[in-house]
Amino acid sequence: MLERLGEILRKATDKIANALFLDKGLVDGIVKDLQRALIEADVNVLLVKQLTDKIKKAALDERIKGVEKKEHIIKLLHDELVDILGEYKQLKLEKGQNKIMLLGLYGAGKTTTVAKLGNYYQKRGKKVALVGLDVHRPAAKEQLMQLGKKNNLAVFVDMEENDAVKTWKELDKKGELKKYDLVLVDTAGRHNLDKELVEEIKALGKIVKPTETILIMPADIGQAAKKQAEDFKKALDISGVIITRMDSTAKGGGALTACAEVKAGVYFIATGEKINDIEEFNPESFLSRLLGMGDLATLIDKIRSITGEDEQEEMQKRLSEGKLSLEDVIEQVKSMSALGGFEKIKGMIPGLGKAKLPENVLENQEAKVAKWEHILKSMTKEERENPDVLEDKKTGSSRVARIAAGAGVNKSDVKSLLKQYSLLKEMISGGMGDIDPSKGMSQKQMQKLMKKFGKIKKVRF
Repeated sequence: MLERLGEILRKATDKIANALFLDKGLVDGIVKDLQRALIEADVNVLLVKQLTDKIKKAALDERIKGVEKKEHIIKLLHDELVDILGEYKQLKLEKGQNKIMLLGLYGAGKTTTVAKLGNYYQKRGKKVALVGLDVHRPAAKEQLMQLGKKNNLAVFVDMEENDAVKTWKELDKKGELKKYDLVLVDTAGRHNLDKELVEEIKALGKIVKPTETILIMPADIGQAAKKQAEDFKKALDISGVIITRMDSTAKGGGALTACAEVKAGVYFIATGEKINDIEEFNPESFLSRLLGMGDLATLIDKIRSITGEDEQEEMQKRLSEGKLSLEDVIEQVKSMSALGGFEKIKGMIPGLGKAKLPENVLENQEAKVAKWEHILKSMTKEERENPDVLEDKKTGSSRVARIAAGAGVNKSDVKSLLKQYSLLKEMISGGMGDIDPSKGMSQKQMQKLMKKFGKIKKVRF
């Protein structure tokens, strides 16, 4: 997302840090690049001018000299960008039951976002229910049912009832929602915020009594986001925003800064079509990623979205004990795919954002994983749990040939799985298995990880 803006910001900070002298020509060039990139990202022109004027003023301030001036300008750029992105506003769930009503216009991605948010909190130990109250859009209820079934989420809809208020009242009467910590309510949209939509949402709000009312808004509307956020906030008192389609547009900068301008805090951003493509919006972390400085907090949080808490603890225990089976290897690769592939997460790892790594190193993994799962079925229990026996010089080659024939694949496919196993095992034996997900990596662990990534080039996937 916003790749060009990130590239320009990184170049600007590098130029400032490496310059012998900050003369007017250099500053003017940096400012022009920044202005162009920010405007391309659809940031309001007045905000862009205010930011770059402050940078010019600081650069030409004769009272600040040398290294101190460089540090001052870089910090000023960082602070100003964080400021226009808005405050970090977490969606904090209260004790007891929380009811969150999601609303927005047609095409914003409400129903998909309801499922993503449900999955996000279910993976964090919450009992989640999805309620379909979009009674106008054809197939909205069916879509929610399918998403719930696919992702093991409880869904409540009435396929026959076309009155949202009656649907909720019947659910409330039956008491079916009482056992859930979090109830996410999908509501109807319109082509614009008309009187009919406002009245419907207000009527629902009176009986649902939501703890949060969140506007779902697509990033590709750019600066139009400001008016939309203002209108919804005024008419329906929204408590925050989730911005969708951040993966497909350069206009995300406009949507983010527009929400900050009208004090409609952004809780989450959706960064793709997969169920796990949603993350908390933290301006500091977001900017850190744009600047190529990584964002481990979001990476750890994304990992929590892939597996449940019990599964995480069990896997962590096995890895810390050095117990690694081929099933574990396949699950790790599946998890990487679920995170969106290596290209999507490398920007979150400090130092890797700019690194030149083999292209498509972890893409197209689904076909490989399917082959690997066939390979596992052709192995004995000993071979699956202790793949080192396949490295034995006397028997290893014949075992690999037997497994390949049984699975209907080439021997190179078996060797590809074994290489993946060796790489992961080496990382764990090198001290990577004792990472605490709640704290992230220590500096020493990060250095080891960087060395291991350097060895990826030797692996043929």
